[in-house]
Amino acid sequence: MSGPAHALDERPQVGADGLVVRMTPAPLPEGPATVAEALVAGVRDHPDREALVPADATEGRRTLTYAELDARVDAAAGGLAALGVGPGSVVACSLPNRPALVEAFLATQRLGAVWLGVNANLVDDEVSWQLADAGAEVVLATAARTAAVGDRRLLEVDAWDDLAAAGHPAPTTTIDPHAPAAIAYTSGTTGRPKGAVHSQHNLLWPGISSRRSYPALPDERHGTALALTILNMLVLGPLWAFLRGTTAVLMDRTDAVGFATAVREQRINRVTLVPAMAHDLVAHPDVAPADLATLTQVIIGAGHSPPALRDAWEDEFGNRTVAGYGLTEAPTGVTREHVDRPMRPDGAGYPLEPVRVVVVDDDDVPLPDGETGEVCLAAATDGPWAGTWTPMLGYLGRPDATAEALRGGVLHTGDLGFLDEHGQLVLRGRRTEMVLRGGANVYPAEVERVLLDHPGVREAVVLGLPDDRLGEVVAAGLVAEPGPWADGDPAALVDDVTAFCRERMARYKVPDRVLVLDGFPRNAMGKVVKAELAPAFEGAGA
Repeated sequence: MSGPAHALDERPQVGADGLVVRMTPAPLPEGPATVAEALVAGVRDHPDREALVPADATEGRRTLTYAELDARVDAAAGGLAALGVGPGSVVACSLPNRPALVEAFLATQRLGAVWLGVNANLVDDEVSWQLADAGAEVVLATAARTAAVGDRRLLEVDAWDDLAAAGHPAPTTTIDPHAPAAIAYTSGTTGRPKGAVHSQHNLLWPGISSRRSYPALPDERHGTALALTILNMLVLGPLWAFLRGTTAVLMDRTDAVGFATAVREQRINRVTLVPAMAHDLVAHPDVAPADLATLTQVIIGAGHSPPALRDAWEDEFGNRTVAGYGLTEAPTGVTREHVDRPMRPDGAGYPLEPVRVVVVDDDDVPLPDGETGEVCLAAATDGPWAGTWTPMLGYLGRPDATAEALRGGVLHTGDLGFLDEHGQLVLRGRRTEMVLRGGANVYPAEVERVLLDHPGVREAVVLGLPDDRLGEVVAAGLVAEPGPWADGDPAALVDDVTAFCRERMARYKVPDRVLVLDGFPRNAMGKVVKAELAPAFEGAGA
C-alpha cells in the first residue's frame, strides 16, 4: 500500500559533509553485521570451497578458496594500514574485473576505510575530478592512470601483490557499520556526478535477504560480467556470493560469445545482465541454448527490459529472465518479479522484503494504489526486516541535494510510477523527463515499451522537445534491428512505427518526431544522454 494520505514533511538533519544524521536503524535479522565479517562464515564452514574464480586464468590469476581469500584480504589490510590507510581514508580502484579489486574492497572494509570504484572507461579529467571530490589517498589502477592520479599513492597490480605479500599484520579495528564505507558516483546525465555514500550496513542487506528469497543451490556459482567498479555490481556480485557462502566468478567479457563461453566453462548459475547483453545473446548465431544451460536465474537490470526481449530469451534458452528496479542510492535492486505472484508486461516487480514503496504527489502526499506519482522508498514496517533498511547516507559534499532526496524520511527516487492492485511497481519514467504535451502527461517509459514491441526496433529513447503550440512534443530516437529493417529505407521504418504506435496508444502519446539513428550518445555508465540526443531532431518529423 502507498500509505496514509498526509504529506511527508520531515526534513532530515544533514551535516556540512552532505551526509544525513540519523538514528541507528534496527539490526539486520541475520549476520554478519559488517562487510568486514563477510568471509567469516565461509572460512568457518567451508574453508576449502572456491570463493573467488577468475573466468580467464591467464596472467597468473588463480582461484582462491575462502581460506586463501581471507588470508589475502587480511594481508592486504595490513599493507594498506602500513601506508597510512585507516578509518575514513578513501581508497579508489580503477581496474577491470580482477581478484585484486575484490581483495582491495574487502580490505578497505576491514580497516573501516571508504571504498571508491572508478569506472575504467572514464577519461583522465573525469577520473581526476572524482578522486579529488572523494578525497582519495590511495589508488589501485594501471600505469595508464598516472596522470589522473597525480600526487596520490598509485598501486599497480604487481605492487598490490607485493603489498599483500609484505607480511604487515592487519590492525585490530572496531568497525562502525553505520559509518561511511563506500562512494558510488551517479551517472551524471547533467553536470558533474554526485557521490552517493553508503555504510557497511547498507551494503549487506541484498545478499542476506536473498538467502530466503533465493536459497543457494548446491555448488552455486555466481557470475559477474558487468564492471565491479560499479558499487552495485560488487554488492550484487562477489559480496552477494560471499554472504550466501557460494562461489563468485569474475567474468572478463561482455560480448555474446565470450560471455556464453565463460558461463559454459565455469558452470555459472546466476548472472545480472543489462538489456543490450541479453539481446546480443538471443540474437547471436554462435550462442546455443546448451552454452547457457547451467543458468537458473538471470536478472536484467540497468535499463528498461522490454517484454519482447524477455519472451525471446525464454523462447531461445528455455528459462525466464527476472525484471527488477533499483538505483545507486538504494543501493542496488529494490523490487523484483516473483514467478508465484501476478506479473504484467510493464511491471518492475514487487518490493523486496526489507523495502516499502511509497508513491507521492507533487506535494509529497502519498497517493492511493493505481495513481501515478514519484516513487519513494522506505524501510518495511513489519516482519523480520522491519526498520532495518536505510538508503544512502547522502551525497558527498552536497547537503542541499541530500536534504531534498531524503526529505520526509524516505528516499525520493525521481522516478514516476504507481503500485497496481497486487502491490507491483509499474514505472512511467523519470519525474524530470515527463513530457507535458498540450497539458497531458506523457511518460517516456510507457512510450518506449510500445516502441520496443515493434519488430524493427532494437533500441528506443523518448524525450520531450520544446514546441511553441503544445509546450512540448514527444520525440523518439530508434536504433533498427539488424537485417531488413536496418538495411531498408529509414523513412519506411518511421512510418511503420508511427502506425504501430497509433494502434496501441492514445494519440497524444504517439511520437510527433521519430528519427532512426545508428546509436545513442551515452555517458561512461552506458546511460543515454538525452540532452545530447535532442539536437539530432532538428527538422525531423513523424
